[in-house]
Amino acid sequence: MKNRRRRMSVTIKDVAKRANVSPSTVSRVLSDSSKISDKTKKKVRKTMDELGYHINFNARVLVQKSTKAIGIVMKHSASQSMQNPFFPEILRGISAFCHKKEYSISLTTGESEQAIFEEVIKMVQGKRVDGLIVLYSKEDDQVVPYLLEQKIPFVVIGKPASQSNQMMYVDNDNVQAAKEATEFLIQLGHERIGFIGDDPTFQVMQDRLNGYREGLLTSGLEVIDAYVKDFIYGTDRVKQIIDELVALTIKPTAIVISADVNAFAVMKELRERGITVPEQMSIISFNNTILSQFSIPPMTAVDIQTYQLGYEASRCVIELIHDTEMFKHSVIIPTIIKVRESTCIPKIAET
Repeated sequence: MKNRRRRMSVTIKDVAKRANVSPSTVSRVLSDSSKISDKTKKKVRKTMDELGYHINFNARVLVQKSTKAIGIVMKHSASQSMQNPFFPEILRGISAFCHKKEYSISLTTGESEQAIFEEVIKMVQGKRVDGLIVLYSKEDDQVVPYLLEQKIPFVVIGKPASQSNQMMYVDNDNVQAAKEATEFLIQLGHERIGFIGDDPTFQVMQDRLNGYREGLLTSGLEVIDAYVKDFIYGTDRVKQIIDELVALTIKPTAIVISADVNAFAVMKELRERGITVPEQMSIISFNNTILSQFSIPPMTAVDIQTYQLGYEASRCVIELIHDTEMFKHSVIIPTIIKVRESTCIPKIAET
């Protein structure tokens, strides 16, 4: 009991005395100041561990006016977002860098766009976070314009729909990635290639659709409007889309699909109609989540390096917190096509 009481009463002065540094040096180590050498930081942190010193976060907020917390603005409600393997993976990347810099994270949990926006206002006005990461970019968004107006540090994952020169963002080159995915199918011998997107209000979907079109046009192939569809995962519209494609006189032999979860739903509908993948329909998807690896057959997918997107977004927002005047720039994460069993050379199509 005596040891426990002693551990709970350890102060910055105790740490400073044991480490043979000044209390101000300990304070700077706690705030990860660049003025303190890595060697001194390591020594002070080791002393903290030995003495059982724990940071008083409430006191630090009062003194430093810092929460050491990052707000995460979800694309949808937390419950809906977590059904998509993309979000846990991107949060893993965010958490990894935040943990390294001793920041916590706070997720929005609203069930609607308006509720999420109201939570963001509470985060900002209540000074609950030092900065935010917005996990999406979309048209007619309320969140990003509000954050710009409030001049709080934030980073967007995805290319902003507008005012991109006024903010930092982390993204893939989704136009180029979708073009390369389309050209991959063309190189296999496919000429009738469809595209199935998700929510068209999000910039990432628009970019992937534009890349698909570029891939066809630069190869001298026609963009057929009847081959271009979209649906939001979790709705019944996927059934209608597959019925429409199957009913066409000249059907596509391959499809580029903008998200793994949508591709998984499409493959299920094709299977129920007796259409085999890849023999009768080749599929290439985006994101390369665990779904793509364990679907039947395993999906060829564009790996957008989701973890790295989150890690870099976290790094950028913390840099911006420490230097609000830093140059606003973008970070583009490269993509890689992971070839699996859902794509193959097309059979001679019946017309």
